[in-house]
Amino acid sequence: MKPDPPTNTAAPARFLDYDKSLACIHCGLCLSSCPTYLETGNENDSPRGRIYLMRAVQDGRLALGQTAVRHVDLCLGCRACEAVCPSGVQYGELLESTRDHIERHHERSPWQQFLRRWLIEKVFPYPERMDLALMPARWVKQFGMERLLPTFARDALSLIPDETTSAPLPAMVKAGGESRGRVGFVSGCVMSVMFAETNASTMRLIHRAGFDVVTPPGQGCCGALFAHGGNLEEARAAARRNIAVFEQAQVDTIVINAAGCGSMLKEYGHLLRDDPAWAERARRFSSKVRDLTEWLAAVGEPIVRGTNCSAKVTYHDACHLAHAQPIEKAPRTLVRAVAGETFVELPESNVCCGSAGSYNLTEPEMAARLQQRKTDNILKTGAKTVVTTNPGCLLQMRAGLKKSGAHDVEVVHIADYLDREARRANDD
Repeated sequence: MKPDPPTNTAAPARFLDYDKSLACIHCGLCLSSCPTYLETGNENDSPRGRIYLMRAVQDGRLALGQTAVRHVDLCLGCRACEAVCPSGVQYGELLESTRDHIERHHERSPWQQFLRRWLIEKVFPYPERMDLALMPARWVKQFGMERLLPTFARDALSLIPDETTSAPLPAMVKAGGESRGRVGFVSGCVMSVMFAETNASTMRLIHRAGFDVVTPPGQGCCGALFAHGGNLEEARAAARRNIAVFEQAQVDTIVINAAGCGSMLKEYGHLLRDDPAWAERARRFSSKVRDLTEWLAAVGEPIVRGTNCSAKVTYHDACHLAHAQPIEKAPRTLVRAVAGETFVELPESNVCCGSAGSYNLTEPEMAARLQQRKTDNILKTGAKTVVTTNPGCLLQMRAGLKKSGAHDVEVVHIADYLDREARRANDD
């Protein structure tokens, strides 16, 4: 691809925190952790290469044209580079500010505009709209009409669960005996529509541990879909709404069962740092947020231990849990407590599966390559159960295994896995 010429503007737009970008010493330790670099071998598809492009655009040395945008678009935002960076480069922040600049100043194709500004931003963050939008897909799958669709539509359809039953959660579930505390639960957008039973499993786990569970009805999208897509203003609006709602709920802790959402919720303090009216409120909110696995490990409640398992079980690290939060030990401890000797590690467990929020819609080719890479690694383990902690990972890995013909391998959310085994143990 021929590079874009330098811009001629005397004063390039300032969108990047330059000092933070200069923290990158271009050592290259991030290369072996970057999924897109592993696939393409292109320096521009690596974290240090993208940071160089970001600085070049801000300096006016490179136009905000197809060259720069293409390599930034191809980034999954998985933040695996942050986990291995010796200089502590805050790559996620640099990426989001760059994408915000791109969306304000770069004209996309009509198809990409539809995907990003309408489908992803106007449908996905709103459970009622998503429920309606999924109705045609449900009919197509119910009547077996997938073969009539073009390839890209079939691939998109394969990501949707065969059954998507949304159900409202009770605003309050009291602890069975003396309450150990008051836990706020974030029900999520995709989770509440496509994984309603997972939310129910999560509530049972919290309740079983002896806590009141509060699910405020006024909550909304965490803002991750907006932030990752370069719309930081909408992300901030989503953050303010959730902060206000959970302040009124007066909870001790806020639990989330979706890794991508949890990462966003924990970063509200950073997102609203320049807003005097909300900065401190955002910081207090984020200080209360815990991933479900992190919270279960902290409360020290032995949900279930050592039920009989014969088939192998493995665990996939959701990027925004392992890299952005970072939480790797807690979920493995919980899964191992159930699986025992049948637990096996997944090769390249912390390499992105290609879902990355809405990435598998906007960048289907690279998403498919990473999906196949993840599927091959799962099959190498011989595991019949794959446990993970994020809805996008669930959908992506299920679709990949189905395409490979591995219909006997289940991919399950850790809340469903723990709740199922706990109830099975109780039945025994």
